[in-house]
Amino acid sequence: MTAPSTPTASPAGTGADPAPPRSPAASAARPRWRGLAAPAAVLAVLALLPYSALEVPVLLDGPVNSPGSLQLLALCLVFGGLALGYDLMFGRTGLLSFGHALYVAGGAYGTRLAMSELGLDLLPAVLLALAGGAAAAVLLGAVSLRGLALGGIGFAMVTLAFAQAGSIWVQRNPGGLTGGEEGLPLPTDGVPAALVGVQNTAHVYWLALAYLALVAAVVWTAVSRPVGRIWQAVRDNEQRVAVLGHDPFRHKLGVFVLASVLGVLGGAVHLLVTAGATPHSSTPQFTLTLLVMVVLGGSGTRWGPVLGGVLFTFLDQRLAVLASSEQVHGLPEFLRAPLSEPMVVLGTLFVVAVYAAPGGVASVRRPLPWRRTGKGAGG
Repeated sequence: MTAPSTPTASPAGTGADPAPPRSPAASAARPRWRGLAAPAAVLAVLALLPYSALEVPVLLDGPVNSPGSLQLLALCLVFGGLALGYDLMFGRTGLLSFGHALYVAGGAYGTRLAMSELGLDLLPAVLLALAGGAAAAVLLGAVSLRGLALGGIGFAMVTLAFAQAGSIWVQRNPGGLTGGEEGLPLPTDGVPAALVGVQNTAHVYWLALAYLALVAAVVWTAVSRPVGRIWQAVRDNEQRVAVLGHDPFRHKLGVFVLASVLGVLGGAVHLLVTAGATPHSSTPQFTLTLLVMVVLGGSGTRWGPVLGGVLFTFLDQRLAVLASSEQVHGLPEFLRAPLSEPMVVLGTLFVVAVYAAPGGVASVRRPLPWRRTGKGAGG
């Protein structure tokens, strides 16, 4: 005998019928749209910055929409994208590469040489650099990943060797192709007029923002798919992944190639933002800087690498300006000496940040331990 159903009480005093239960599809769609709300809001705010004349005296030398401020912000966005792409290997898959600069420099120098030596316009030159970078990533990645037989340090050392070889090649300037220590200026012939000149700095800023948005869309989408969970499993326990029937080598090579291609594209955008290809982008120290950005922001997190890349780049640029300012030169020697070296100040701030937030800047917003356990002043 079936028990009679009990009617659901309507809200007190309203007499209204109860709301119908949500379908599974609607319940799944709501969190998905909620997860897109924050990135969409941030993207909208950043896209509107070139229209703002807000003065920020200490942080910026002029209004937000001044050419100098927009170029600084564009550089921060580029490094935010580069750090997020690098974290796809390091934070998501556990691959410590010291050769990521090779692909960033390949994007900058490859695009520049394709324009000057082959007479290509900007877009075909970027596409050619992307194709060459992808091919190089497949070949060098396969060789580097074989070094994992010696442990994770083997992969790091092989990628470092490739990056060092590329840096030496750039420094030696064979045939006058790379410009040596001076680098190569951006040729304006094949670049769209909307991206040339101080008056078009806002367009370059939007291009850098588009690069960051593209990298974020690719990385966040990939890590939310089954392949992203396999990457995380490879990082945590590679042998278990192999037992479950997945090929760890193929997945590691795939994430290496994807991160490298994003780095090549970032190098091309960096070429436009800085109006030239610089030899610093080819050095292993450049990769180490990306690693510091990722650790500073929070490795393996959604927003951490972006925050780390933007924060590190902004401090690096502003501290360099502060070091040459009259305010610093007028200080006593014991203060003037460290403040005149931006890397000393930046390194000190990094050490303090690591001790204050071991999980990176992104971990600061997480609840405190006593709040997670339900203990506190009211508990």
